[in-house]
Amino acid sequence: MGASLPLPKYHQIYLVLREQLQEGRFADGLPGELALAGQFGVARVTVRKALEQLKAEGLIERAPGRGTTPRPAAAEAGRRNGARLTGLLENIVNMGLRTSVRVLSCETVPAGDEAAAALRIAPRTPVQRALRVRSSGEGPLSLITTHVPAALAAGFGRRELARKPLLVLLEEAGVRIGSAVQTISAQLADASAAGPLDVPVGSALLAVTRVVHDEAGAPVQWLHGLYRPDRYQYRMQLSRVGSIDAKLWVSTELSAQFH
Repeated sequence: MGASLPLPKYHQIYLVLREQLQEGRFADGLPGELALAGQFGVARVTVRKALEQLKAEGLIERAPGRGTTPRPAAAEAGRRNGARLTGLLENIVNMGLRTSVRVLSCETVPAGDEAAAALRIAPRTPVQRALRVRSSGEGPLSLITTHVPAALAAGFGRRELARKPLLVLLEEAGVRIGSAVQTISAQLADASAAGPLDVPVGSALLAVTRVVHDEAGAPVQWLHGLYRPDRYQYRMQLSRVGSIDAKLWVSTELSAQFH
């Protein structure tokens, strides 16, 4: 259960449940302690400790005979904070609990023109290029290619990438993640993607391109991901801002995968 993540198990469960509460789930009440223990593969006492932390923060109410129910403030907090990148840890933990990763390759190569432009470095500057398949219980979910300046990736390689998400490794290396710019489009699976994702050549895939910046605005990761649309969902909330004469729709990201 995500044992490689530097967080106690109860805190991992707390983070996942907190995120789900903020998304407005469990309107009819949370599952019981035994059900949650089975879901996360832990002892009941571990679940109880996570629930106690949620109760201490005022996100849930617990009463004998009535079970555990969310407080209205939990969903409201999610609406206020859905777009912040500081929710990254919750997404990473959630992803780590529910998926596994297989590293197909990890090597230091000269940056091509596209990677160099995305990372704002000179062409042929050394970068770490890694190719990974992330899977859920149903099978392959995504095929992710990442490029990171070699100087930032000096402390980790194939073994570490198999154990922890790349953004966690960058933060452990001293990088302070600040922001990300992401583009989502569609792409047909070619032979190199069809095999790892277990789909026929020509299948429609979601294509995600993301550049992650540190707090100073310098690019630290360029990612290209191909996702099976039957196993990956990208959900956003749109809120209208302004008067009837000047209406703007502002997007708030609610659910995303970070690698």
